[in-house]
Amino acid sequence: MRKIDYAKVDWQDETLWLVRGKRDRLAKAIPEWEALRDAASRLKLYSNSHLPELLEQFEAKATAAGAVVHWAKDAREYREIIGGLLTGHGVKRFVKSKSMLSEECGLVPYLESLGIEAIETDLGERIIQLMGTSPSHIVLPAIHVKREEVGRLFEKEMGTEPGNADPTYLTHAARRNLREKFLTADAGMTGANFAVASTGEVVVCTNEGNADMGTSIPKLQIAAFGIDKIVPDRESLGVFTRLLARTATGQPVTTYTTMYSAPREGSEFHIVIVDNGRSRILADREHFRLLNCLRCGGCMNTCPVYRRIGGYAYSYFIPGPVGINLGVMADAKRYRDNLSACSLCASCSSLCPAKVDLADQIYKARQHTHASAKKALMSKGMGLVMARPWTLEAALCAGQAGMKALKACGVKWGKGRELPDIASRKSYKKLRDDK
Repeated sequence: MRKIDYAKVDWQDETLWLVRGKRDRLAKAIPEWEALRDAASRLKLYSNSHLPELLEQFEAKATAAGAVVHWAKDAREYREIIGGLLTGHGVKRFVKSKSMLSEECGLVPYLESLGIEAIETDLGERIIQLMGTSPSHIVLPAIHVKREEVGRLFEKEMGTEPGNADPTYLTHAARRNLREKFLTADAGMTGANFAVASTGEVVVCTNEGNADMGTSIPKLQIAAFGIDKIVPDRESLGVFTRLLARTATGQPVTTYTTMYSAPREGSEFHIVIVDNGRSRILADREHFRLLNCLRCGGCMNTCPVYRRIGGYAYSYFIPGPVGINLGVMADAKRYRDNLSACSLCASCSSLCPAKVDLADQIYKARQHTHASAKKALMSKGMGLVMARPWTLEAALCAGQAGMKALKACGVKWGKGRELPDIASRKSYKKLRDDK
């Protein structure tokens, strides 16, 4: 149980807005920026409406190059295919680069249940893994963690110098720690930012080189991606790579853009193509544009709600505007409360590189998704209390007394957050009179 650290909230808000500002400056420097967004939207709509032929073309090209292609209809099949490959090869240590698909399908806990050590090699993901928690952002998974916290974590896990929170020092410490993992891994896996149908290539965009390192040494290489990652050809790929890094992190391009198409001599390359509900989204006439998403995280960087409340305030594993929509599509009853975490300002829609109408989709979902019984009862009760000044004042007085009584008894309030003290009746009346 912890109180809200408002300084940290402000820091996260400012950091994400800084990334958004970098994106804006780069976008304005490209006269054809809006034309690129239009092209990306059209290309994704084309790809998603021609999935069968593009995926079959990809499989044929990848197989001809020497890769082995597997198909998974859901998370269970995805886990079992990868688990089967690893156990069949006697893998004990497995290194992977960041993949939200593995988070979506619960891969790491499954592999650990099989006795396989699964190691995240992206720096942000590694920090999160050592902390025993989950990513709070799909591109910047540890954006909520300050360097002082990382310093204390590395001191405990890697024996770094006490009190040293210098980012360069901590990065080198993580590199030394991971180097031994890379050199002794039995298998390596990447996700995919894109998959090129005309060439059978899996495209991975990273800044740290960990994906290349993890797939250059082990004899067994695996790549896994959702069916929505397919693009028709390299020319189309060029449109997306010009948009992706600029929107995600404010860079002209990622440091590494690697294209895997064939296994190295003496090694195996397996590709797992996953549906896991994507066909169902494609069949939904109001929400099929969700498959246009490039997973750049730009909608989170610009969202005024996400920037203030952070990723852990959402119940779906992907937070922010796109996560609200994906969560409702995955399980409307379970994730419906996330719909409230949106002001409908449409900043996400105006920024999206592939022009996904995120705010409109949230609005539509609200029309078809009923609030939980508990939330409906709370809303009705709040309406009755706030309808009259005297009932509101009475509630504030009762709330203040109740909070003091709970604290006096040592009772903590809230799940993960503690509510701030309720203002006194006198200060409330002064505020009302001033207005």
